[in-house]
Amino acid sequence: MELLIPNPGLVFWTSIAFLLLVFLLSKFAWKPILQTLKIREESIEEALKAAELAREEMGDLKADNEKLLVKAREEREQLLRDASKAASMIKEDAKADAEAISKRMMEDAKVGIEAEKQSALAEVRSQVANLSVEIAEKIIRKNLENDKAQKALVDEFLKDKSFN
Repeated sequence: MELLIPNPGLVFWTSIAFLLLVFLLSKFAWKPILQTLKIREESIEEALKAAELAREEMGDLKADNEKLLVKAREEREQLLRDASKAASMIKEDAKADAEAISKRMMEDAKVGIEAEKQSALAEVRSQVANLSVEIAEKIIRKNLENDKAQKALVDEFLKDKSFN
């Protein structure tokens, strides 16, 4: 039973050692440990705040990126519409120019054909006239070889011609 009841001297010296240990720990160990824990807690809080701020900024950036993407798509669509309109206008202008050139070429060709036709007709008339004169000359020469035939021809012309 002696082991169960503590000796008062032992309790006294154990209490003094305990109090001295508490004093020394509070003086030299707990303050730096508590200060280190406080600094660690503050740095964790700052890191959490920074992470929350970064998350908010990422959300804002994501929203901004979405807006920029929507705007870029709209601008792309507008550019495509404008390019399509410009291509259509260029195509229509080219078609109109081609039609105008074609009409002008057709008119020029008609004028050229008409001029060639008139020229050919004039040449044919000239050749027919020359040929007629040559044929008439040959016929008249053959018929007028004798004097009698010549007098008869002159008389015939005089009868056809009436004098006033």
